[in-house]
Amino acid sequence: MGKTVVCPGSFDPLTIGHLDIITRSSKLFDKVIVVVMRNFNKDVGSFTTEERVEFIKRCTKDLPNVSVDTYAGLLADYVREKGASAVVKGLRAISDYDDEFRQALTNQRLNPEMETIFMVSNAEHMFLSSSVVKEVCRLGGDITQFVPEEICGDIIKRLSRK
Repeated sequence: MGKTVVCPGSFDPLTIGHLDIITRSSKLFDKVIVVVMRNFNKDVGSFTTEERVEFIKRCTKDLPNVSVDTYAGLLADYVREKGASAVVKGLRAISDYDDEFRQALTNQRLNPEMETIFMVSNAEHMFLSSSVVKEVCRLGGDITQFVPEEICGDIIKRLSRK
């Protein structure tokens, strides 16, 4: 049986940084499940869950070992249900690590078989977040260098003031 990992996130919207982590994971593991999850510490978001799933599918269509799913419960339960061995999380900065480390320890208590793998973002993506993309777009800035080409128009159409 091959190694399955889960790449969780809210992906509101997907950025080139997210896509980089997904692509790199797809080269290391047999199967990667990108799961769109609700972050209860944030608002409901700019895009529906269905739109986010569609965006990710469009951007990963050339990665045959990547699938996309949604889940509204505990990540530890999802990983168990899918028979995955680990979760892959991208880290941009030390501030990300603090929060992700606490989540990893909690998940390990909830599912002792689950590992968390931290993948460091490429240097050119370290500043990038979905929040940055949304703010730049809402203020009329150019987001073409921040999001995958396949979904850029959709994001601009939804968020731009133009």
